[in-house]
Amino acid sequence: MTNWKTELNEEFKMAQEALDAKNQGKMRVCARRAAGIAIREYLIQHGIKPPSVSAYDLLKFLGEMDDTPADLRQASAFLRLRVTKDFRFPVDVDLVAEAKKICSALTPDWDH
Repeated sequence: MTNWKTELNEEFKMAQEALDAKNQGKMRVCARRAAGIAIREYLIQHGIKPPSVSAYDLLKFLGEMDDTPADLRQASAFLRLRVTKDFRFPVDVDLVAEAKKICSALTPDWDH
């Protein structure tokens, strides 16, 4: 079984490759999945059963937890935003950086 750190690093590698290829959609998916991996690991380490395997659902759960700091709530909200009808992202934000913010805060032992 692959460990969570390997999964996390692989998602960020794929996110960067997608960004380099100007594939914004894939980059968003990889950033979300990376954050989801960190959230899942954080919950497990704190004895909380993850409510879902979906990165989107885990980001929503993080945003709704009472003890989640405001900056992580905002990062979670950015990562859950949907593109507009013309496939544009509604705000100018670095989603990889927002995902890394979540990962670094929740899994400080992550090797990045």
